[in-house]
Amino acid sequence: MKPAPFDYYAPATVEEAVALLEKLEDDDIDAKVLAGGQSLMPMLSLRMARPEALVDLGKIPNLDYIREENGHIAIGAMTSKRDAEMSLLLKEKQPLLHIASGLIGHKQIRNQGTVGGSFAHADPAAEYGAVAQALGMDMVVVGPDGERVISADEFYVSFLTTDMDSTEVLTEVRAPVMPAGTGWSFQEITRRKGDLAMAGAAVTLRIEGGNCVDVVIAVFGVNAIAARLEGAEQIVNGNAPGEALFAQAAQAASAEIDEPISDVHASGDYRRALIKALVARCLTEAVERVA
Repeated sequence: MKPAPFDYYAPATVEEAVALLEKLEDDDIDAKVLAGGQSLMPMLSLRMARPEALVDLGKIPNLDYIREENGHIAIGAMTSKRDAEMSLLLKEKQPLLHIASGLIGHKQIRNQGTVGGSFAHADPAAEYGAVAQALGMDMVVVGPDGERVISADEFYVSFLTTDMDSTEVLTEVRAPVMPAGTGWSFQEITRRKGDLAMAGAAVTLRIEGGNCVDVVIAVFGVNAIAARLEGAEQIVNGNAPGEALFAQAAQAASAEIDEPISDVHASGDYRRALIKALVARCLTEAVERVA
């Protein structure tokens, strides 16, 4: 298959990209933003997406960086996933985001695909959605009215849908520096290495006075968006870690999932069973990692 015909634009600045998107919308022209293209281009080739115009961000400078500032790690939207995977700063200061980056697709995909492109694409089976929910990340977008910051719980709306307007561009994502003494785990189940996850989970927690505190459990690949499982979190919070407690929380996590996806890769019941196993494993590993 080949893509349907489209017009191609390569703006030199974010402001130019926003102005172009605004003009295309005013002219009633359906436009898509192109970052690394590792998700969009296959959709175009299969004609699952048929935009009339593409706005390529690849020529815009200064959107490729990973740096620590004001207590968080800022990542430019055009930073490659491979750079995130290889970042010593992320490995040291935000290992959950670091390890998830290395699980995305294959190395060739990570070389070309961008961090911002993955967040903005909002595939429910993609790793970054769960990371965003687990860490309480923020997304920085720029539109005709200037810059705004969107929290992870507001950014993801539904399948392949975010809170971004069609005239806005994602320029940066922000992850908090992981506090000392935090245990974490990120695990997923795929049919083959590099495939999108059938189900996955991310956990962070701390141990205080012998009990688990600040417990966060996020899952992905099972519903239209990645989500935190607050009921399962409450079971663990304030209690001493142990196999029986984690089994109880895992059962609650499985029950908390509302109408899990059924498709050619896995049934909803199977995904529910995967979440039960993954949450228990992640809780155990997170406790083991507490410094």
